[in-house]
Amino acid sequence: MIQPLAYVHPQAIVANNVIIDPFVTIEKNVEIEEGTWIGHHATIMEGARIGKNCRVFPGAVISAIPQDLKFDGEETTVHIGNNTTIREFVTVNRGTKASYKTVIGNNCLLMAYVHVAHDCVIGNNVILANAATLAGHIEIHDWAIVGGLAAVHQFVKIGAHSMISGGGMARKDIPPYTKAAREPLSYVGVNSIGLRRRGFTTEQINHIQEIYRIIYLKNYNVSQAISIIEADVPATPERDEILSFIATSTRGIMKGYSSLYSNNRD
Repeated sequence: MIQPLAYVHPQAIVANNVIIDPFVTIEKNVEIEEGTWIGHHATIMEGARIGKNCRVFPGAVISAIPQDLKFDGEETTVHIGNNTTIREFVTVNRGTKASYKTVIGNNCLLMAYVHVAHDCVIGNNVILANAATLAGHIEIHDWAIVGGLAAVHQFVKIGAHSMISGGGMARKDIPPYTKAAREPLSYVGVNSIGLRRRGFTTEQINHIQEIYRIIYLKNYNVSQAISIIEADVPATPERDEILSFIATSTRGIMKGYSSLYSNNRD
């Protein structure tokens, strides 16, 4: 299943039914599991760990060294889960001594020209649309979607089931279940369509919307909003996930949209 014009280092561990097209380069200290396809001219560099039934399209570069001047040659890795698709010319850098690995979960889709920098951790069922760019140390939770040409600042967290608009600039953390758009990137509602597609009930979605009305639409600061939610909103997994996300945010969460921004642009 390995084409004769491909180069596979003798120390690479490649399952028997992996398909490797011509002009692929696979370096040493690489592991590729069953059912994966590596398209022509893809480069799989030292430290890559690619799961089962993945598809790596032509021109992708997986596990290149970090674009971080502090990197000093330490042995680090990239881990890609099962059933993940890496489209054309995607670049995924391996970790640094900060965490020693970059992680992409199961069932993810990284569209063409996406860049994932060192030490990022991406959950399952995440979509990064064309040319989305992640700086280092970013954390993206399950089912999140990052729009095309969006850029995410280092150390930002993106919550589960959230959605960032195309061209967005994420400088602050994006709480779970939300939609983020405009400039500066701001809360524009709950990702209700995505939640319905994933089996959330109307009651659950209404509950999430009420929480974010308190946070973003009632003119409270974040501390006041959290106190009110803890006191008045019944505990549910969704409520607790939102509160936990905000409590552990180090960069602060995105702001609500204000007419002040549009007035300043006029």
